[in-house]
Amino acid sequence: MPTYEYECKKCGHTFEILQSIKDSPLKKCPECGKNSLQKVISGGAGLIFKGSGFYLTDYKEKPSKAKDTSKPKEKTGSKPKSTDMK
Repeated sequence: MPTYEYECKKCGHTFEILQSIKDSPLKKCPECGKNSLQKVISGGAGLIFKGSGFYLTDYKEKPSKAKDTSKPKEKTGSKPKSTDMK
C-alpha cells in the first residue's frame, strides 16, 4: 500500500497515512476537525523491497562454460634486468 501525505489548509497540520489506491482521499483533519485536507504531491520513498528473496546475487551473471577461466599465463623470454651501474 502506498503512503500518502496530507496537509490541512486551515491549521497547517501535516501527516502521512497508508492507504489503498482504491480508497478515496481523506477530507477531515484529525487535528482541527475541519474538512480542509489536501493531498501533498511528494517525491515518494522510492522502491522498497521487504521480505525474503531479494539478494544481490540473484541476478548476477554466472560464468559460462565457454569462457576461459584459467589464470593469465606469464610472459616468457622477457629481458633480464641489467645490473650494470655506471
